[in-house]
Amino acid sequence: MALEGGGLREGGGMNAHSSNTMASNAPSSTARAFLARFEGLREHLPGGRTPWIAKLRAEAAEFFGAAGLPNRRIEAWRYTDLAPVAQAGFSEALTLAAEAPVLPPMRAPYRAVFIDGRFAANLSVLPDSYRCGSLAAGLESSEELLGKLAEKLPLVALNTMLFEDGLLLDLPARMDGGVLELLSVASHASRPIAFHPRHLIRIGDGATLTVIETSLGPAGATYLHNPVFEIAVGAGATLSHVRIQREGRAGFQLSTVQACVQAGGTYDNFTLNAGARLVRNEIHATLAGPKAACHMNGAQLAGDGQHADTTTFLDHAAPDCASRQTYKTVLAGKSRGVFQGKILVRQAAQRTDGYQMNQALLLSEEAEIDAKPQLEIYADDVKCSHGATVGALDETQLFYLRARGIPAEQARAMLVQAFLVEAVEGVTDPIAKAALAEATEGWWEREAA
Repeated sequence: MALEGGGLREGGGMNAHSSNTMASNAPSSTARAFLARFEGLREHLPGGRTPWIAKLRAEAAEFFGAAGLPNRRIEAWRYTDLAPVAQAGFSEALTLAAEAPVLPPMRAPYRAVFIDGRFAANLSVLPDSYRCGSLAAGLESSEELLGKLAEKLPLVALNTMLFEDGLLLDLPARMDGGVLELLSVASHASRPIAFHPRHLIRIGDGATLTVIETSLGPAGATYLHNPVFEIAVGAGATLSHVRIQREGRAGFQLSTVQACVQAGGTYDNFTLNAGARLVRNEIHATLAGPKAACHMNGAQLAGDGQHADTTTFLDHAAPDCASRQTYKTVLAGKSRGVFQGKILVRQAAQRTDGYQMNQALLLSEEAEIDAKPQLEIYADDVKCSHGATVGALDETQLFYLRARGIPAEQARAMLVQAFLVEAVEGVTDPIAKAALAEATEGWWEREAA
């Protein structure tokens, strides 16, 4: 286990993202391959002949060419090695899947379905009271949002270069948008494929919406899912974003969420990582107006051969804002978990209230967790705390359950579920809670089999 505490500093200017944007010496062969595919596809990608979109993609390609694919020499990627991604030899899914995969039953009134990163209109049920649908179809009218919130990060640049579609959702002010499922499914491709959906979500002032995002894939397929979200939450608005990652065990997911919250608005994010060979869940949230709030909670369940990385950056840029982060990681077999969480409090962000906690439960002597909580504070009237704990199952509790006739594996499963309760209890929507319960049910029994 590696456990690092963040520093407390006071001063003037800073580059909050310097460790994440540091360029490597030269693009890797994988980065060059992605760039070559962009050059071959650039005129055929959505908006390829629209000047502002072509310029956005070209700038992203230039940045990605200079930065290359992230590697462990970059501090923000110190604990996650993308060598397996480089070795897979991905190509873009240029044709539609031969047949639609079997989808889980609908839970919510609305559902937007994406197959290999492309919108599937025939499988979707969309609201008619607000704009919601394919980004590719509405791309030319999205200049006011696309790329405006995106940080210059290598994987975001890769997405900007090669995205073909994504969700475009624009909820008007003071409207209750209800609950929407965002379902992303990888098909049974005959070769390793990569897809890079770009999702744009804008919540108008005073509006409310719950998005339940689920990522699924076939068990034996090798693929790369590299989604990017740009999320704008208006003044007094609330977005609840529940993410359930259940990619196929041979798949890779490298996701980036970038959210900006205006005065009095709230962004609630809960992420469950329970699939994929390697997953990196990166969340950047900016509290841009007074009394904005952000809650980022989650759970990681990793079994033998899996690597799960959650990296968060919470930027308190305005006064009187509050943030809460609680992440739980459960590791079985020879697995590795990573949590990197940074809270930045800018000089203007007086009366900030920030809390961050990461806890890990190791179910195997071969499991490994790296935890790196950080605080960077430039204001003098704040209340901030962070921490990390690592441990194994409590043998006393296990003995107590066994003494009452509960089989060993069932007792362990009960203790694992109890460990996850604190992270999950912040999810209040009943549809989302049911989806999370289904995703976690039986996890330990499957790993122990």
